[in-house]
Amino acid sequence: MKPMAILTFSPGDVRSACALLFAAISAIGMGNSNAAVTDSAEKSPLVRNLETLFNDDSFASIPGKLFPVADHGAKSDGRTVDTTAIQAAIDAAYRAGGGVVTLPQGTTLSGALFLKSNVELRLDEGVILQAVEDISAFSDRRTRIAGIEMDWPAALINITNAENVRLTGPGVIDGSGPHWWKTFNDMRPDYEKRGLRWAVDYDAKRVRPVLVYESKNVLLRDFTIKRSGFWTISLTYSERVHVTGVTIRNNIGGHGPSTDGIDVDSSREVLIERCDIDCNDDNFCIKAGRDSDGLRVNRPAENIVIRHCVAGKGHGLITLGSETSGGMSGIEVYGMKAAGTKFGFRIKSAKVRGGTIRDIFVHDMEMDGVGNPFHWELNWYPAYSYPPRPKSIPEAEWPAHWHVLLTPVTPPELGIPSVRDIRISNVQVTNADLGLFANAYPEKPIRNVVFENVSIEAKSGGSLDHCQDWTMRNVTLRSKSQLVLKNSKNVKLPKFNP
Repeated sequence: MKPMAILTFSPGDVRSACALLFAAISAIGMGNSNAAVTDSAEKSPLVRNLETLFNDDSFASIPGKLFPVADHGAKSDGRTVDTTAIQAAIDAAYRAGGGVVTLPQGTTLSGALFLKSNVELRLDEGVILQAVEDISAFSDRRTRIAGIEMDWPAALINITNAENVRLTGPGVIDGSGPHWWKTFNDMRPDYEKRGLRWAVDYDAKRVRPVLVYESKNVLLRDFTIKRSGFWTISLTYSERVHVTGVTIRNNIGGHGPSTDGIDVDSSREVLIERCDIDCNDDNFCIKAGRDSDGLRVNRPAENIVIRHCVAGKGHGLITLGSETSGGMSGIEVYGMKAAGTKFGFRIKSAKVRGGTIRDIFVHDMEMDGVGNPFHWELNWYPAYSYPPRPKSIPEAEWPAHWHVLLTPVTPPELGIPSVRDIRISNVQVTNADLGLFANAYPEKPIRNVVFENVSIEAKSGGSLDHCQDWTMRNVTLRSKSQLVLKNSKNVKLPKFNP
């Protein structure tokens, strides 16, 4: 087997590739706005580079020797907690230089598992790996949660500080979501009464199904996750991760809070494709840290492609933020479809997040019944984004993560996010509520945005506030009201057909 070629991209590579791609798209022209969504543009350098990396047979190569968990005492009877036996099989595979850990058909209950380098956990047809409903089976570990580094329960499957790891299907991972959702739902009313809405998301500890953290060369392929307790797949501080053919169904047995689908958090060289997500928060999301802690860490999300995926219920077909502090660049999203998702292409941040979002290319997409197809709010959710110091609780009683959340950004101007250099082309939107919405700041308007070959049907046009240098080429808005401009400069409006 030939050695794997490891590709890396510098920030300069990303900017050059995006500039070349944007120039090519401008020159090509995009044709009929009502045409079916296809990959209309020649593949970008970013896409070609990631395909070369992940299509190499040697990527995340694992020795073929099998390590059945039953050989280590796993019962897989749906009643016995088999954490120790499964971990023993993983450890045996690691000590042997690598191998494939397998589970028998049926339901296997487990607490936190830790995959290791050169090990694959394979969930065959008929296999269900289910999180045990016991928080003590998921001991706290240092990680990043919703933009800050803090202690949080381990995930059901953890790929931490490892290289060359595979998690494959077609079996099922069951996060036992309703148990963890109840934890949050029971706490939230009391927290809101005490003015602590901003804290409950961090204090109500819930278990994630899959975490990839500080790891490299990871393949997640062809499994299903249902009923996630919290964010479903978290890719944090990691490089060269391929997620393909994954199905997520989190709205089974209720609607769990913060059950994001796939979150790419301060990671790079990531390809997500052929995934199908129905959840109760952001479907596909890119993040890079929150506020003072995110600015301290200062790790960007970059060189990311998300393509040929579908979204059902959820808060965002593709969302950037709200954790934007480390910045984002070199992101391409295409071949996506959404039906009934609350938002389509969403950007959210706040005046304490900071960071720069730039060089974003979104193209060849269909959205039907999406409430807000383009919604860019840089003053997002003030009750959550701007936590007040709790006067009724002495500072000596604050948990450590409250101190982090309440650390101010200094100087304050570092907290103003910057959004620029975005291209959107060949997108068709039908049955929307609001056509276009953008809200930024006078100090840093949303700049250099190009819409090409975009057709939007919506109940109302929407509004743009503090935007600058927007171009519309072959863009049609069919709505009862025109798009409203506020505090904006050099912004071309779409063709309006009431």
